[in-house]
Amino acid sequence: MRLLRVGPAGAERPALLDGDGNLRDLSGLVPDIDGALLADESALAGVRRAARGGALPVLDRPEQRVGPPLGRIGKIVCIGLNYHDHAAETGAEVPAEPVVFMKAPDTVVGPQDTVLIPKGSVKTDWEVELAVVIGRTARWLETDAEALAAVAGYTIAHDVSEREFQIERGGQWDKGKNCETFNPLGPWLVTADEIADPQDLALRLWVNGELRQDGSTADQIFPVAHVVRYLSRFMTLYPGDIINTGTPAGVALGQPEPKPYLRAGDVVELEITGLGRQRQVLKNA
Repeated sequence: MRLLRVGPAGAERPALLDGDGNLRDLSGLVPDIDGALLADESALAGVRRAARGGALPVLDRPEQRVGPPLGRIGKIVCIGLNYHDHAAETGAEVPAEPVVFMKAPDTVVGPQDTVLIPKGSVKTDWEVELAVVIGRTARWLETDAEALAAVAGYTIAHDVSEREFQIERGGQWDKGKNCETFNPLGPWLVTADEIADPQDLALRLWVNGELRQDGSTADQIFPVAHVVRYLSRFMTLYPGDIINTGTPAGVALGQPEPKPYLRAGDVVELEITGLGRQRQVLKNA
């Protein structure tokens, strides 16, 4: 299923995109698309039955803002330097274990919402990422099969980053990762049964129409199953948690001088196989 949330920010309603491209209203069946729904197999089965029956009301798409596909996000756990080509372009050593940092849920906006360049920023950068959405509580997972069974679905995350704040201001990476609007998410939450292999997905990102990132999850240093299993040893993962799994080569940080960091008026577009497409216009905060 392709689940999404539409409507004004803070008042989104649950919806489903059917096989014919029609937007179907789920608000008569479920209150929201969130961790509670993803953990409830009977509720999800009811949504599937209703989708197959074709009786769900159709929403008028042109008037609908698409919001983040998940409400009441628990935590966002991020993996840095998780692509061989990205580590190479930034001159970093391939990590022996996943590099872990956090983003606050309040960085999340819709896939077409405005992204704000922070005050004082001169190094705002782009990063297209596969986001994993957790659907069941996970502690100390032992196998890759257990890890993938904990995944409810996948979506696109734009891990916007301010490199000066992240790298040059001391302390942790979090300062360059948690600025307002720095995690556009969506458009869809695609359930795990629709993705045959999370290590066979193409990721692409354009800035002002120029292709900047063109990678594949096959290049991940630590695959999705490994990442989920690894994280479950250090923290409990709950339904509604998100894992941003890293970005391929092509970020501004990895380009020769002068590095083409984002400026107000720039347009960023990104897509992942089977997960849809995002588009954001940059604006000064």
